[in-house]
Amino acid sequence: MYEWYPLLIVGAIVGLFSAVFIVAYLTIKDDKAGIGFDRHMKDREIIRRLLVYAKPHWKTFLGALLIMLLSTAYDVISPVIVGDIEEVLRVEGFAMSALFARIAVFAGVLAVSVLCLYFEMIVLQRVGQKILSKMREDTFVHIESLSHAQLNAIPVGKLVTRVANDTDSISRLFTNIMVNLIKNFFVIIGVMAAMFVINVELALMVLCFSPFIVLFSFVFRKFSRRAYRRVKDGTTDINTFLSEHLSGMKIIQIFNREERKQEEFNQKNRKLWRARRDEIYVFAVFRPLVYMLYIASVLCLLYLGGRGYINGTSFFGQTITAGTIVTFYLFIGTFFNPIQSLAEQFNRLQSAFASAEKIFTIFDMQPEITDEPDAIDPEHIRGEIEFRDVWFSYVPEEWVLKGVSFRIAAGETVAFVGATGSGKTTILSLLCRNYDIQKGEILLDGINIRRYKISCLRRHMGQMLQDVFIFSGTVRSNLVLREESFTDEQVLEACRYVNADSFLNKLKNGLDEEVRERGNNFSAGQRQLLSFARTVLHRPEIMILDEATANIDTETEQLIQNSLEKMMSIGTMLVVAHRLSTIRNADRIIVLSHGVIEEQGTHAELLAQQGKYYALYRETKRREEERNRERQKQERTE
Repeated sequence: MYEWYPLLIVGAIVGLFSAVFIVAYLTIKDDKAGIGFDRHMKDREIIRRLLVYAKPHWKTFLGALLIMLLSTAYDVISPVIVGDIEEVLRVEGFAMSALFARIAVFAGVLAVSVLCLYFEMIVLQRVGQKILSKMREDTFVHIESLSHAQLNAIPVGKLVTRVANDTDSISRLFTNIMVNLIKNFFVIIGVMAAMFVINVELALMVLCFSPFIVLFSFVFRKFSRRAYRRVKDGTTDINTFLSEHLSGMKIIQIFNREERKQEEFNQKNRKLWRARRDEIYVFAVFRPLVYMLYIASVLCLLYLGGRGYINGTSFFGQTITAGTIVTFYLFIGTFFNPIQSLAEQFNRLQSAFASAEKIFTIFDMQPEITDEPDAIDPEHIRGEIEFRDVWFSYVPEEWVLKGVSFRIAAGETVAFVGATGSGKTTILSLLCRNYDIQKGEILLDGINIRRYKISCLRRHMGQMLQDVFIFSGTVRSNLVLREESFTDEQVLEACRYVNADSFLNKLKNGLDEEVRERGNNFSAGQRQLLSFARTVLHRPEIMILDEATANIDTETEQLIQNSLEKMMSIGTMLVVAHRLSTIRNADRIIVLSHGVIEEQGTHAELLAQQGKYYALYRETKRREEERNRERQKQERTE
C-alpha cells in the first residue's frame, strides 16, 4: 500500500487545485454587458465572413499547412531518436558509427524543422499583410461612404481603433493564432499516438492528466476572456479620448483645463492599467498551474517508469527501458507545451473574433445616402436650384426647415441670413446631399437631386466653410487634392484669383511649402484663402460659402472682397455670412427664422421694408462700429 502513497499525494494536490478552480468558476459571473464587450455575432458567421478574405489565398494556406506538418515531425520524432540514443549508449561495446548515424538523423530532422518554420513564417506573414491591407482598405472605403449623420454618431477614436488596432488583431489571426492552433493540435495527436505505440502503460498515465488540463484551460478561458475584454475596452477609450482631446488641445489650454483633462486621462489610463494587470495575473496563475501538472506527470513517470524498469514488469507485452523513460520525459514536455498554448491561443482567437465583429458591425452600417440605380452623371450643369416645400429634421419631429420654398436662377448669387439655428447651414447641406430631406423636393436644373450621383453633385459644387480643414503635406497637395491634371500655372492662377498669392509669394518654398497637421503653421485667414483657391481651381458651377469669412481679419477681408465679386461671376453662389460686406452685393437675400422664410429681396429692398433684415442690419452695423472703435483705441494705445 505504501508504494502508492507518492501517487496519492500528487493526486490529492492536483484535486485540491481543481476544487478551488471549480468554486472560482461557479462564483464569478461573466457580465459581458457590464464591461461593455458583449458579443452578438456567432463565431460561425464571423468565420464565414473572414473566409471571404482568406479564400483568394487558399493555395498559400494549403502550402503553409503542408510545411507545418513537416515542421511538427521534429516534435514527434526527436524524443524517439534521443531515447534510441540512450539505448545505444547502454549497449556494451557500442559502435561510434551507430551513435553518429542517430545524431545525423536528429540533426537532419532539426534542420528540416527549422527550414520549415522559416518558410512557414515568411509565407504566412506575407499573406497576412495582404489580408490586413485589404481589410483596412475596405474598412476605410466603407467609412467614406457613410453619411454625415452616421459619422457624427461614431467617435473618431473608435473608427481609428477599428481601422488600426482591430484589423491588426485579425492579421494575427491568420498569421499566428489559427496556425498555432492547428499546429498544436497536430503535435498533441502525433505525440499521443507515438506514446501509445512506444508504451501503453506510460501513455495512459500521461492521459490521466488530460481531464485536469481541460478543466484548468476551461476555467482559464473564462477569466482570460474577461481580462481581454477589459483591455480592448480600455484601449478603445484611450484612443477615443486622445483623438478628441489632442485635436482640441488649444481649447484646453485657452480655458486652463489641463489639470482637469489630465485627471480624466489618468482615470482612463488607470482603467487600462488595471485591465492589463488583471490579464497578467490570469496568465501568472494559469502558466504555473500547467507547469505543476507537467511536474506532477514527470514525477509519476519517473516513479512508475523507475519501478517498472527495476521490476522488469510488462504491460500489453511492452517493457519499460531506460530509453523509454527518456523518450516519455521528452514527450511530456512536448505534450504540455502545446496544450498550454492551445488555451492561450483560443482566447486570442476569441479576442480576434471580437475585433472582427466590431469591424463587421461597421460594414453592416448601410450608408443612408446612396445613389439610385439609374442615377445620372452629367458632365456640366447650369446651376439652377429650386426648393419645393422642403421639410427636414435631424431628430424626428423636431423640424429645422418647415416648408421652405425658393428658386435660384443659374449664375445668381443668393445670401441666407438669420439667427443661429434658423436653418441656413442646413439648406446648404441638403443641397449637397449630406442629409436627405423628409418631405418636399430639391431640384437642380429641374431634376430632383436624388437622380444625380452623389459624386456628381459634389464635383459640381465647391464648398468654402468656416472651419477650414487643411491636410498635412504641401500647399500644392492641399490645393489640387492629389489631382494630377492641374499644372503649376493653373494652381498659381487660382491663388492670384483669390489674392492668396499675397502670402504664398513670401513662402520660402512656394507651393512646395510644408503644411503641418490641420495647417497649424498658417493663420486662419491664410487657411481660408487656401480654401478659396482650392475651390476656384476645381471650377465648380455652384459655390457655397458657409460663414467662410467669419474667421478672416479685416486686412484679409479687404484682400478677398474683390475676389468674392469675381467668384460671383463664375456660377451660382449661395452665401451664409454675418458680415454685411459679404452679402450686400448679393442678387437676393433670404431671411430665415425658425426654419421658415420671413423675407427675401435685395439689400436695398429689405432695408426699405424695415423688417427682420433691417433690425439685423442695424444690430450688425452697431457691432461692427464697436469693433472698429475698439481696434482704433487699441492702435492709439500701442
